[in-house]
Amino acid sequence: MLKRISVTAAAAALVVGLTGAAGASVQYQPTARHVSAAPADNLTPGAYHRALDPLVGTWKAVKYNYILGSGGEPIVSRDITVKMRWISKTGGRFLEEKTEGTLGGNRYYRVGILGFSNIDRRYEWTTFDSVTPTAMTYRGAPVAGTSSVLSIPGTFTDPGVLGPDYLGKTIAMRTVITIARDGRHSFDLYFTPPGQSERLVDRVIYTRRVG
Repeated sequence: MLKRISVTAAAAALVVGLTGAAGASVQYQPTARHVSAAPADNLTPGAYHRALDPLVGTWKAVKYNYILGSGGEPIVSRDITVKMRWISKTGGRFLEEKTEGTLGGNRYYRVGILGFSNIDRRYEWTTFDSVTPTAMTYRGAPVAGTSSVLSIPGTFTDPGVLGPDYLGKTIAMRTVITIARDGRHSFDLYFTPPGQSERLVDRVIYTRRVG
């Protein structure tokens, strides 16, 4: 039983989850100062970085993990704390996320880095956690304007979280970040195993700002 939890917890760890399960959010609408194009010098943080500002702070969150669940129902972690801040030593170019709590009865920790590449005109997201033996890396498609919903795809090599049939295979994944003006932000993580449809595997909803 312990072996099953530690193996499947890895998939849950491939997280960032959001939207839907506990009710709809009011999406964040960027203000006028957020809608200009990225700076011409390609180096200075601009509108696309500023669109991430509502994520900054300390949040209580609820995590719904479908890999550890059964019968289509997720396990739910209600003791998650998320802290997000701009890293000042990078000139405010990257947002750092630290998540702590429990997952499947075990302690859980994750650090993530979210940024925007002016030259590629895309959002980029990478996470490292306490149970998954690989970095989870996402690179978005070029964007033409700011949005309250960010869809950032990537791939990973399955270390066994989806079962023996997928061990060592490349799995498509996608994180969807929804920024809500009522502060109820969410992160959804989807997997698309070979030959299957995309499915939601993890959802995190920021339910209350605590600082």
